[in-house]
Amino acid sequence: MDLVHNLAIGFATAAQPANLLYAFFGCLLGTLIGVLPGLGPLATIAMLLPITYALPPDAALIMLAGIYYGAQYGGSTTAIVVNLPGESSSVVTTIDGYQMAKQGRAGVALATAAIGSFFAGCVATLALAALAGPLTATALLFGPKEFFALMILGLILASVLSSGPFIEGIGMVVLGMLLSLVGTDLNSGSQRFAFGIPQLFDGLDFVPLAMGIFGFAEIVKNLEQDDKLSLVTQKITNLFPTRDDFRRMVPAMLRGTALGTLLGVLPGGGAVLSSFASYTLEKKLSRHPQQFGKGAIEGVAGPESANNAGAQTSFIPLLTLGVPSNVVMALMVGAMNIHNIHPGPEVMTKNPTLFWGLIVSMWVGNLMLLILNLPLVGLWVKLLIIPYRYLFPAIMVFCSIGVYSINSGTFEVYEAAMFCVFGYVLIKLQLPAAPLLLGLALGPAIEENFRRAMVLSRGDVTVLLTSPLSASLLAAAAIAIILIMLPTIRARREEALQE
Repeated sequence: MDLVHNLAIGFATAAQPANLLYAFFGCLLGTLIGVLPGLGPLATIAMLLPITYALPPDAALIMLAGIYYGAQYGGSTTAIVVNLPGESSSVVTTIDGYQMAKQGRAGVALATAAIGSFFAGCVATLALAALAGPLTATALLFGPKEFFALMILGLILASVLSSGPFIEGIGMVVLGMLLSLVGTDLNSGSQRFAFGIPQLFDGLDFVPLAMGIFGFAEIVKNLEQDDKLSLVTQKITNLFPTRDDFRRMVPAMLRGTALGTLLGVLPGGGAVLSSFASYTLEKKLSRHPQQFGKGAIEGVAGPESANNAGAQTSFIPLLTLGVPSNVVMALMVGAMNIHNIHPGPEVMTKNPTLFWGLIVSMWVGNLMLLILNLPLVGLWVKLLIIPYRYLFPAIMVFCSIGVYSINSGTFEVYEAAMFCVFGYVLIKLQLPAAPLLLGLALGPAIEENFRRAMVLSRGDVTVLLTSPLSASLLAAAAIAIILIMLPTIRARREEALQE
């Protein structure tokens, strides 16, 4: 009965005209961003963070969430029609989706992606609603030392699952945590790494940093790319799959939904990991694996279901435990901090309308996306004709205005420009930027919980090992580090990431 009551609260919040409008805007913009190769939800959410200052908290989070899962829908369109994934989670969709389009079955492939995404999104939303209560109740039992150990484990697992060498991932996490130290120490009142600059007394602003590294730097990188695309020229018709198509796609959808729902919760998981794992699973389970890469409908249904399920269940650890499972969730931490909302169990207990309104808005958003996507396929494809060299500079100008509006000063603009250069250097050096943002987002919480644990124990560090739960979490982190350093495991990880 509590779940029904909470969902009723959520529907009352999500059904407000303003929230419906922001959900629609987020889904529409997310689809557009997913269609345009090279931009993606990460850069978009980073660049739209300044707008959220003027929005109510529920509207801001509903819009940003819509952008994230809306991009999963949009990414499949270009993957199928253009053989160019608009979003990284749709990379595997190009393998069979584009082959289906070349065979004159683009409509069926697009419908399969839309139906699979809608089904998976609805199931994942139900899983999010069902797991929210028990996980929040568990999190309320955590003390400072348990939260410290949990966040350390989350950062370690995120580094294990990130692209690139494990040592590089850990190094970027540490760098992000060091950047989080900039500003005034709230306990002693002393300045840390501020160098006498008044604008740094409150620390590095999350918005310009995220926008510079993940927004502007990505745009600069994409300006290097060639604009030429290989469009499928046949008219897109016959959107409804046949009975045989349904027979083959439904099991793949069910498996992809289950896999994405589970993997989305893991630190470092989310839509990308879910879609790749689903494609690998479908190919291994198929009686005709030779059809994959030649237009197998399972190669579209499974990954598209998995990436949407993974995108939505990645909200579970953020909203219940306060631990972002991927870099997009780290940006959501920034959006919540803008409105003085602390991620974790307090979101559900102190802001139930926000918590349940966000969950219900995901179901509403999935319905909007199903209705929106198929009729607008022609429009999305036409947008690809716009040359990047005209589109991206215009985006940078408007985003710079947004950064300026944070404090009506130029310091934030210079800060974003500096981190744009830094982000571009990271791209050229092939260093992962995602762990850096996770370290930056979790750094203050890790420091705060560690200090609280030390105050309560009067400086006894061994208290972290005397609590069974914190000791277990730290042991799991240590085991993960040891395992990933073993030559056999390291080789398999590199092989899996390469695939």
